[in-house]
Amino acid sequence: MPAPRHRHFVLLQGPTNFLFAKLAARLHALGHGVLRVNVCVGDRVFWKGPHAVDYRGTPGDWRAFADALFARHGTTDLVLLGEKREHHRVAIEAARARGIAVTVTDFGYLRPDWIVVERDGMNGASRFPREREAILEMAAGLPPIERRVLFPHRAMNQALWDMAFHLSSALVPFAYPHFRRHTLNHPVPNYLSTGARLLRSRSEGRRARALANAVAARSPYYVFAMQMEDDFSLRGYSPYPDLDTPMREAVRSFAAHAAPASELIFKLHPLDPGLKRWRSRVSAMAREASVEGRVHFIDGGHLDALLRGSRGLVTVNSTAGVRALELGVPVLALGEAIYRAPGLAFEGPLDSFWNEAPAPDARLAEAWLRAAGAALHVRGSFYDAAGIEAAAEGMAYRLHHDLVNQPLPQPLRGELLRAS
Repeated sequence: MPAPRHRHFVLLQGPTNFLFAKLAARLHALGHGVLRVNVCVGDRVFWKGPHAVDYRGTPGDWRAFADALFARHGTTDLVLLGEKREHHRVAIEAARARGIAVTVTDFGYLRPDWIVVERDGMNGASRFPREREAILEMAAGLPPIERRVLFPHRAMNQALWDMAFHLSSALVPFAYPHFRRHTLNHPVPNYLSTGARLLRSRSEGRRARALANAVAARSPYYVFAMQMEDDFSLRGYSPYPDLDTPMREAVRSFAAHAAPASELIFKLHPLDPGLKRWRSRVSAMAREASVEGRVHFIDGGHLDALLRGSRGLVTVNSTAGVRALELGVPVLALGEAIYRAPGLAFEGPLDSFWNEAPAPDARLAEAWLRAAGAALHVRGSFYDAAGIEAAAEGMAYRLHHDLVNQPLPQPLRGELLRAS
């Protein structure tokens, strides 16, 4: 392995935790220059230490600011959470014009305790191969992905840290007067509604399991994995402005083309805030398409159990599609998804999916999992203390050694970085 060169990293918005602060400390200790740019109060809440600047200017001046900053510091690398937020997109354009490497992170395509570390972009913008032979070649010699959970997801931490980030930015807007949040909803009603939904979670879970079991006992069925409308990947990697549009599209297609004895279950995302009355919306869609009694909505239940009994999964670009491929369930991605590739996701139109979708190629699906796990991820968690440390170690190792998008034979953990 060639000796790592000295580099200069600029970090923009990261996850709502101290991952980027810990990553910066590790990169600095390895001899690299690091600078954080804060664009809102929430950014400052989750930053520790020096080496940070604040941007309080207008969106129109952001490109010039980023370009001047890159030039002044001799920046070689730009690191950020997702590439579709508007100020991230503009900064990436400025970075590419200067030949600066762009590294994107987010929740993993694999769940629960995997973190993406990917060059340039995710899903439709991903460099990961879509061709069968290229995927098989990349996976050759790689071990199966480790499915043992190393770092648990801590929902309470996620709720509290998300609130700290979004509420601080919304309630103290004068500190960064021109900041525009990427979310659709104001955080105050969002969190109030989320709290109300959590109070119903136990009863909704029982209701979901009872309905899913009843459907499975009487009919073949399909699943639609819903996503959060505030999830930028829904809008950034699809033609849909909201979630209602693809859901209505699926119901109409199901009504016209699926076998009359089959049923369709919409499963709500576990973190949906509940601002929309999805149960009544799904009922209205079913009435419009004259399939009342065949189309259902559930808020809860176990995804694996639901998928294993199903005839197929429809989604926009949810990572539930990856789990379905792993379980051998046919998948249709309506939007841009990294797993939308021949032999994996169904290539035909939605109208044909209900009756013609084959199971994914098992050999290719296994190769995809091995290659994606080894090339695009580190092990870790955004909301578990040990998982954040592990993610920071793994990210620093990949960045330090220029190993972004390179398949590694074992999951990255802290001892690899310390041994380097």
